[in-house]
Amino acid sequence: MTANDAVSLELNSGQILALLGENGAGKSTLMKILAGLTQPDQGTIEIQGVDVVIRSPNQSRQLGIGMVQQHFALFDGLSVLDNIALGLPKIARSELRERAMQLATTYGFQLDLDDTVFSLSAGEKQRIEIVRTLLSEPKILILDEPTSVLTPQEADQLFDAIRRLADRGHGIIFISHKLDEVARLCDSAVILRRGRVVGTCDPRGGAQSEMAAMMLGSQLPDRTQRGTRTLGAPQLVIHDAQSTQGDAAIKSLTLHAGEILGIAGVAGNGQDALFALLSGESSMTQERALKWLDQPVGGLDPNARRSQLGWAFVPEERLGHGAVPHLSLTENALLTNLADPTFASNRLIHWSHVTQTAESIATQFDVRHAGLHRQARSLSGGNLQKFVVGRELIKNPTLLIINQPTWGVDMGAARHIRDAINTLAEAGGSVIVISQDLDELFELCDTLCVINHGTLSPPRLIDDWTLVELGLAMGGQTTETIS
Repeated sequence: MTANDAVSLELNSGQILALLGENGAGKSTLMKILAGLTQPDQGTIEIQGVDVVIRSPNQSRQLGIGMVQQHFALFDGLSVLDNIALGLPKIARSELRERAMQLATTYGFQLDLDDTVFSLSAGEKQRIEIVRTLLSEPKILILDEPTSVLTPQEADQLFDAIRRLADRGHGIIFISHKLDEVARLCDSAVILRRGRVVGTCDPRGGAQSEMAAMMLGSQLPDRTQRGTRTLGAPQLVIHDAQSTQGDAAIKSLTLHAGEILGIAGVAGNGQDALFALLSGESSMTQERALKWLDQPVGGLDPNARRSQLGWAFVPEERLGHGAVPHLSLTENALLTNLADPTFASNRLIHWSHVTQTAESIATQFDVRHAGLHRQARSLSGGNLQKFVVGRELIKNPTLLIINQPTWGVDMGAARHIRDAINTLAEAGGSVIVISQDLDELFELCDTLCVINHGTLSPPRLIDDWTLVELGLAMGGQTTETIS
């Protein structure tokens, strides 16, 4: 399939244009052409009445185009300030620090410019990308899923910034799967499906179902219905768990068979450390602090938790943590199954079974790809997310720990993933969902707690929470210390 097939669009000064489409529709490819990352086979690009050929990202920036990509272009080993400096004109470090902090404060982004990027969450990395791009003062600003890992409050602050930029004459292209955001922010919308423009509309008219139908080629699937499940016996019991690094702790938590427990929180409040503690990526001070079916399992590493306990894990950062960018999809299907003898035994890999599994993942989760031999980084963000999530859900794990399950996926795929999580719980599996999408948590979860500055609130039934109370708890006003 052609990624972009005779696509035409027009962006005016001061306009906020939504570019919509399901995963693999061609949105990111089109924007990469404008950013100088991909070369088109035909067609023209005109900026302020002049035909241009954009051969490199540097030339794109010189033409006044700035892009915040869905996959972060950051160097993990450098500081936040060093990453911001890359790609910007040479400027005194003290001046750059002052301008970056002023911009972050203006838009309500919490950033420590001296932090090393590898220690930050996806939401914090998103803020770096946005601040760096805005510092270049682009005439045309492309935002590819900019709110996918931001809280509603952070998204509101970003929208205020976008409107101010538009008011000053900047043209904005806004890519999002969240149609409520598009309706609130954008002046017009162009819809792509399978590489072609299939329609345009004014999103402010409130016709979200019409936009969804154009994107998907059918009506939007029904909303996932949280079942009235009867919870089973306790499966996972945690008491006074502490990582040896001291960056995560859980005082008391019990998870039952068939239960979906949600963990809400603003990005950077310890979600990654909590995930590492639960998955075994970080070690615990006491093995008995974590029990599964009344057996201490805190000393098991991730592979042992997968093979011996039947657990599965989906990390927040899909490219680099959930998947190896330069390996093929087939090879990535093997990564979390190395301890399974049906995938590998006696130091031999059973490639026929690995390939069959990769094909099943792609089919069941509608992963759009150009071949299972293609590298993981060749997929769009949403399709890679579907592959990584599908790789774990297809195992029917006894416990699934999933961080930001629907980050960057389209509406239909998000429903499919949530339905699969719901089905797992209805079959007796236990699930822990870490998410900044409050609608997602209310849609899926039986119980909910909040993490704030490494502090986890006691879990409560989902119906006992209100959005106001949840917002206060995420701000640290009602949580109880657990460490």
